[in-house]
Amino acid sequence: MARAIRYIRDNFFAARSFKDLDDLNAQADAWCEGVAADRLCPGLDMTVRQAFALEQPYLLPLPGTSFEWPAQIAVSIGKTPYARFDLNDYSVPHAYVRCSLSIVATQKEVRVLDGAKVVACHVRSYDKGAQVEDAAHIKALVDEKRAARRHSATDRLAAAVPASTALLERAAQNGHSLHSAVIGLNRLLQHYGASELQAGILEVLALEGPSPHPNAVQLILERRRERRRQPPLLHVALPRHVQDKDSPVRPARLDLYDQLKETSDDKS
Repeated sequence: MARAIRYIRDNFFAARSFKDLDDLNAQADAWCEGVAADRLCPGLDMTVRQAFALEQPYLLPLPGTSFEWPAQIAVSIGKTPYARFDLNDYSVPHAYVRCSLSIVATQKEVRVLDGAKVVACHVRSYDKGAQVEDAAHIKALVDEKRAARRHSATDRLAAAVPASTALLERAAQNGHSLHSAVIGLNRLLQHYGASELQAGILEVLALEGPSPHPNAVQLILERRRERRRQPPLLHVALPRHVQDKDSPVRPARLDLYDQLKETSDDKS
């Protein structure tokens, strides 16, 4: 068997070019029926074609039913949404992470199934270590992660400032972007503190008029500071070279000047 594989590798595949898998199979059929069949059998004074003609009457007939192909293979999805098949990874929807699926592969495609449902279909790769991806799978995963980050920021805001939940609900009802509203409220939380932001949001919610928004909350917070005769919070982002000017300056050693004076007195 090893000699046969080496013979095929060295005499058929070496320096051979082909357009696609169908072209390669057609060349392989022609090579088997031609050059390979007309070579001499090792140790015999006859060709492979002649040896096969002598052995053919003693061979069993082929089975009446066709071989069931492609076969279905079980596969386990790990922490990442990829199914491993034939040394390559094929993407699946992220909802199937940590699930057991099955793969049906043909010469041209790889299908990933959940029972009878096809959850992914890819062009088969004959590389080694390739990562074959469906753009829709990757986009859905990215959107899911972004949504998770937004929910995390919203949960932290609600824990620190309970009134923010009602403000966000009313903002969403009036068509405002929740993502921008959460960012704005978190910025106000950082500058004004949780208790002051809670009071400012409650005051905004009690007002009649336009829908509540972080800009309205900031206006209320500044008015509260005015009533307490406190200066406004100026959120100025200074460039680095300006910040460096405020760095503490190390005082110079003045005793060196005294030493110079003593030296001049000695010379006089």
